[in-house]
Amino acid sequence: MFPRHGTWNDRAVPTVYVTRPLPAPGTEPLRAAGMTVVQHEPDGPPSRAELRANLAQADALLCLLTEQVDDDLLASGDRLRVVANLAVGYDNVDVAAAARRGVVVTNTPDVLTEATADLAWAAMLAACRHVVTGDRLVRSGGWAGWSPTQLIGRPVHGRTLGIVGLGKIGTAVARRATGFSMRVLYHSRSRHEAEVEVGGRWAPLEQLLSESDVVSLHAPLTPSTHHLIDGAALRRMKPSAVLVNTARGPLVDEAALVTALRDGEIAAAALDVYEREPAVTAGLAGLDNVVLLPHLGSATDEARRGMVELACANVVAVLAGRPPLTPVT
Repeated sequence: MFPRHGTWNDRAVPTVYVTRPLPAPGTEPLRAAGMTVVQHEPDGPPSRAELRANLAQADALLCLLTEQVDDDLLASGDRLRVVANLAVGYDNVDVAAAARRGVVVTNTPDVLTEATADLAWAAMLAACRHVVTGDRLVRSGGWAGWSPTQLIGRPVHGRTLGIVGLGKIGTAVARRATGFSMRVLYHSRSRHEAEVEVGGRWAPLEQLLSESDVVSLHAPLTPSTHHLIDGAALRRMKPSAVLVNTARGPLVDEAALVTALRDGEIAAAALDVYEREPAVTAGLAGLDNVVLLPHLGSATDEARRGMVELACANVVAVLAGRPPLTPVT
């Protein structure tokens, strides 16, 4: 349980429990600040028992979305002062329970905005233009040459892009639509000042779904957005429409999505996140009209470095008695 990065016997300095090996710069910023680092070494989430045992000895927790930091787990952390979530979203952390215990919760906004927006566009274009299916065809040796009827997709240029959630990532996705001469609709709880920047127009969700050729999800996961895209929402979309989700898996009712894709209620989908990640709902993987990605939204060297540096900086700040850089409340 106690890997080579440190042991709980190092009590002269604060101890940070890190739940996964990190990309560069790794835990070096923490060690450079004189902290003891105990790190879960396998590249997979720690068990609940390991989390509980290590949290009991930690002053700080640096975790991922895969760790459910709820009230029960927080009860194990008598020494705990900060939870640094290596993500923009923090629906895996019970923020209210942390606040009751005087524990600061931080996230890593901004540094992954452009990388995730790029990935959303990559997924969108792949789904619209049969990129993955075409790649499989060529690799399998089944391609017999150019054909005027082969893998005919859907155009993006000049069409309507619907953005659900015009936060920083949604705004970045909408901004890219200018180069494709797209009309941009967006839906959020209220009108957003960024609509002027991206040339977008607020619309009720029902209208956005019915008029958009591509619907791209960028809303946070909350009780009100869980299964925001359900069977009824999918039936409101055009039969030629494409759904893209690079936000949170449970925004989409995946069982309903399988039905919609199989029955032609929508043309295609591209998913980078899943309802019960890393599990994929039965039926999705067997469909040719869905692109399935392994949660790659922030997977660039620049974005991941920025996330690690910001998470570590939040830990160092809080344990030094300073305000966190990016608190979630």
